[in-house]
Amino acid sequence: MPNRLAQATSPYLLQHADNPVDWWPWETDAFEEARRRDVPVFLSVGYSACHWCHVMAHESFADDDTAAYMNEHFVSVKVDREERPDVDAVYMEAVQAATGQGGWPMTVFLTPDGEPFYFGTYFPPAPRHGMPSFRQVLEGVAAAWSGRRDEVADVAGKIVRDLAGRSLAFGGQGQPGEEELAQALLGLTREYDPGQGGFGGAPKFPPSMVVEFLLRHYARTGAEGALQMAAHTCEAMARGGIYDQLGGGFARYSVDRAWVVPHFEKMLYDNALLCRVYAHLWKVTGSDLARRVALETADFMVRELRTPEGGFASALDADSDDGTGKHVEGAYYVWTPAQLTEVLGAEDAEFAARRFGVTEEGTFEEGASVLQLPQDAGVEDAARVESVRARLLAARAERARPGRDDKIVAAWNGLVIAALAETGAYFDRPDLVERATEAADLLVRLHMDEGARLARTSKDGHRGANSGVLEDYADVAEGFLALASVTGEGVWLEFAGFLLDIVLDQFVSDDGALFDTAHDAEQLIRRPQDPTDNAAPSGWTAAAGALLSYAAHTGSEAHRTAAEGALGVVKALAPRAPRFIGWGLAVAEALLDGPREIAVVGPQGEPGTRELHKAALLGGAPGAVVAVGEPGSSEFPLLVDRPLVQDRPAAYVCRHFVCAAPVTEVDALKRELTPGT
Repeated sequence: MPNRLAQATSPYLLQHADNPVDWWPWETDAFEEARRRDVPVFLSVGYSACHWCHVMAHESFADDDTAAYMNEHFVSVKVDREERPDVDAVYMEAVQAATGQGGWPMTVFLTPDGEPFYFGTYFPPAPRHGMPSFRQVLEGVAAAWSGRRDEVADVAGKIVRDLAGRSLAFGGQGQPGEEELAQALLGLTREYDPGQGGFGGAPKFPPSMVVEFLLRHYARTGAEGALQMAAHTCEAMARGGIYDQLGGGFARYSVDRAWVVPHFEKMLYDNALLCRVYAHLWKVTGSDLARRVALETADFMVRELRTPEGGFASALDADSDDGTGKHVEGAYYVWTPAQLTEVLGAEDAEFAARRFGVTEEGTFEEGASVLQLPQDAGVEDAARVESVRARLLAARAERARPGRDDKIVAAWNGLVIAALAETGAYFDRPDLVERATEAADLLVRLHMDEGARLARTSKDGHRGANSGVLEDYADVAEGFLALASVTGEGVWLEFAGFLLDIVLDQFVSDDGALFDTAHDAEQLIRRPQDPTDNAAPSGWTAAAGALLSYAAHTGSEAHRTAAEGALGVVKALAPRAPRFIGWGLAVAEALLDGPREIAVVGPQGEPGTRELHKAALLGGAPGAVVAVGEPGSSEFPLLVDRPLVQDRPAAYVCRHFVCAAPVTEVDALKRELTPGT
């Protein structure tokens, strides 16, 4: 019989709806029930593409005896971290403070007041590798609760007090300047892997936001070292197993430092960020590889992640059926030489094995290899390459597909909107701009209420119950601003303004620091606040970027001041932890450059207008904002009082409260937007 999770909109929660565990969603009634029964709360946090979450669910939560013990001694609460990033952040901070590490599945035992007192991640069904079994943990916690309650209360109280004392004081520290950005570049250079690209060792994550900073730093300063690190990292990832050589798109991370073997889940936010960064790399270098990867990643998102409502699903699982009924990580993506021969025949199989690095020994498990692109294909027959790729892709499509998490997360859809709008504009793919516009329409229609408050998620056309957090407002505003620049539709600037006004009203503290939840959100044991950029831009730095762009579009002093205040955290963290403030560094580059404001005025559809508009979008100035419209239009503030020049379309470029003379030639506009001008 299904439990309470059967009514959830989260695919992750729905995966547990048939467990014998009497799960509750995160809600007040669950804690009231724990208080009534005088038992602790067992909190389990995970997400649908998490391999070890599935393992623990199969081993423990689907086990009748384990479930019976849980139901007798605990109120069990299941949380999708992607739906409730605030709950995840607060308790992950406690787990990391107590154990020195964290991850998912996250296992936390709480008092009925929500105070944590015992922590862990994955627990096996039997003692293993020095870990207690899950049953031993349950029995130990139950015994402590019934026999040593005072000790439990002391531990919980101390943890909550420690968390409460961790408030950040990085607002109002002043703006980052040349010195901090130079120190950040030096720090990144020290951590750079000159052999394989990227930063640090294994596991190695795609550093999309750091690469964006490096590209902007090069654009502003001409520092060749920054461009070299960015380009080398992007090429190494694109040639590695972390990139899907057949279908496009990136996996979550590489388990090794050479990008060979990925952790196979594909996340929407990674692919949106990387699509955009490869498009920006092409802008700077003209690299054919960057162009190909940007477009393939865009097409992957549209083909594999787009939902019938026009939004984009959150993730594809790492695991799938290997053909024997067993779910295996990577089964959909890996190949043996024999499988190549079966699909391609002996001669083309040998060619494919050589091209994609498939060996008899295998690069993954049980003789299978992850496809790579270890050498340049320039000397190979392009038609043959495409034929091989198409046949392998068609054969792979017959395999059991990885599961898809169909929930639409507002923040990540904002990132996709920005990526598809810009990629479509750069490469003359109006279909991608249309997909971006449709996703934006869905967010306005379904996620945004009459007061412009956002819902975090939706699924199957139904708005979720959880309120948007800071990253939702900031990333959706970022997407709307990019869409406004590409389409010339001022309504997207207006919608971005509505969202950013809520940021100012609900998320900013008096000292300029930002919180991840609104002033009127549910109160947890601590109000989450994290400025660091990890898998995606933090709400804090994303808000700084969107506020800065909106201020450049509108001249709003309030939004500019808020952006500058938020960037105080970059001044503090850039010299110490540049890998974890990458988007903040990218925004700081835009601040130092202006950002530049570009207004293109001309009759819609006229070639001169189109050419100036595209040149403006392709300009190298970091974080530049672009408005385009008819003469006399007031759709964008930047277009007001900007006439044609001698009856010709014209571009106006302003920066730091100074405007250059309008230009009518594309080459002249390019010069205005070149580093050092």
